[in-house]
Amino acid sequence: MQALFGKKKTPEQMLRQHQRTLTRSIRDLDRERTKMENQEKKVINDIKKMAKEGQMDAVKIMAKDLVRTRRYVKKFILMKANLQAVSLKIQTLRSNNAMAQAMKGCAKTMATMNKQLKLPQIQKIMMEFEKQSEIMDMKEEMMNDAIDDVMGDEDDDEESDAIVSQVLDELGLGLTDQLSELPGAGGKLPAGQKAPSGQQAVAAGGGEDDDLQNRLDNLRRD
Repeated sequence: MQALFGKKKTPEQMLRQHQRTLTRSIRDLDRERTKMENQEKKVINDIKKMAKEGQMDAVKIMAKDLVRTRRYVKKFILMKANLQAVSLKIQTLRSNNAMAQAMKGCAKTMATMNKQLKLPQIQKIMMEFEKQSEIMDMKEEMMNDAIDDVMGDEDDDEESDAIVSQVLDELGLGLTDQLSELPGAGGKLPAGQKAPSGQQAVAAGGGEDDDLQNRLDNLRRD
């Protein structure tokens, strides 16, 4: 009938409706039990009154009513306990259903993620990325080499010569001129220069000795 005249209720809605019905029934039982307990008190008072008046036949009849009333009160208490137990079971079912729905949603989400995570495609993408990265590094190295070939040689030679000259100037050495005046590996002198004769060499050596002797004499006098 619900499918014909309206939208079919979900299990959660049906459980909620049943729980509301049980709660309403428990309230009705409580009201009836309260009435029966009040009736019981009234019967007890009437029994005491009739007993004082000596109307024992009426007392016996009213005593039976009292027993019957107490049985009904006990039944109401038992029915309420049973309804509360059923309501608790329904609440447990609702909690389990909510948990199942949550797990169902998580399962769908995980399934969607697993479908989207395709390992072969991811591996292919990573391999392609690594390949393109290597190609980029190679091109960068080739461009740097080309730039060095075009702009680096002359500048490097000039810079290295400037550094050598700076070092020699700081040391106070004119090695460039001295090296140009030294004989080559074959013992030849530069063009236009003659080897000194034996006497000239001796004289040169003697002059140096005299110079050293004069310096020693001056030091002794000091």
